[in-house]
Amino acid sequence: MSLTQFISDKTTGGNYMNPRTIARLKQHELIENRQLKTGKHVDDIPTRAVKHSNSKDDFRILNNYFFRNRNIYISKHSRFAEYPEHTHQFLEMNYMLNGECDQVVNGKKIHLNKGDLLLIDVGCSHSISRLGEEDILINLLFRDQSININFLSGMRKSNSLVYNFLLNRVSGGGKETPKYLIFRGEHSKDIKTTMEQIIEEYYEKREFSDTILQAYLSILLAKLVRNYHVSAPEGSSGKQKLIVSILKDISKDYQNISLGSLASKYKYNKNYLSNVIKKETGDSFKDLLTKQRLIQAHTLITSTTLPIDEIIENIGMKNKTHFYKKYKEFYQRMPGDDRN
Repeated sequence: MSLTQFISDKTTGGNYMNPRTIARLKQHELIENRQLKTGKHVDDIPTRAVKHSNSKDDFRILNNYFFRNRNIYISKHSRFAEYPEHTHQFLEMNYMLNGECDQVVNGKKIHLNKGDLLLIDVGCSHSISRLGEEDILINLLFRDQSININFLSGMRKSNSLVYNFLLNRVSGGGKETPKYLIFRGEHSKDIKTTMEQIIEEYYEKREFSDTILQAYLSILLAKLVRNYHVSAPEGSSGKQKLIVSILKDISKDYQNISLGSLASKYKYNKNYLSNVIKKETGDSFKDLLTKQRLIQAHTLITSTTLPIDEIIENIGMKNKTHFYKKYKEFYQRMPGDDRN
């Protein structure tokens, strides 16, 4: 299947990208012609933009080379030669617009298919295998160094009890986050749509393009957070799987759920279940329920104009003084501050 057919075929989930953008991405760049002829990597980055490490094969690409006065930088990865191991001082996204590719990221081999998005964190090393004629890999780089995987993790963590619990299990209770993330196209079609809108807007350079790109980037970050999941580690105990189910129940039914209803559902003694929850999560059932209600309250406060008193009632809390106290403890600010 050709690149044009791929992007315009609804049955594959493709989008109708502008034919000019497609044609531009298919063209051979000068460096690609040289790489196609020799099969060897042609360095397209000046020496001043590179900081070499102790390894002769490893180098770091410095931040200011790409961006200058721009917040993002988008480019097509040059085909027909392997790209050596390197690191960045910024978050990098690799989007497989068409075809496929192999990379070694942080020492691990990974494979990308069309529609897949790879996030590579600040300082994470990676190399890219040779791309063929139909393999179109798009690079998106963020100038803002505060935007990294830890930033996305923090956003997700503050909005999900389940994510918080699983992350603690995966990292052994520490604060480490992954060095890279893969969003598979078949599971993240909304991310795919936004990425292709960004690519087209960037290359077409139409009126108000910068403003629209900023809006798309905000949408993209929100979608990445929404789709940022951590799976339960292999070998999870029965109790840990039970806790994941309970946390999902709390997230769905935070208004009315009770410890008694959970004990009845999972056929455990109420006191026993309370002890398991405390041991596995470090929080009591009551504290977990309060956290979920605060998460929902924060969402409503920041995304609606509902009066705060009405939000308190909506989330199932009765005592306003208790709500304000707990909100301050959880978010380090008062509810009204999130409305300003």
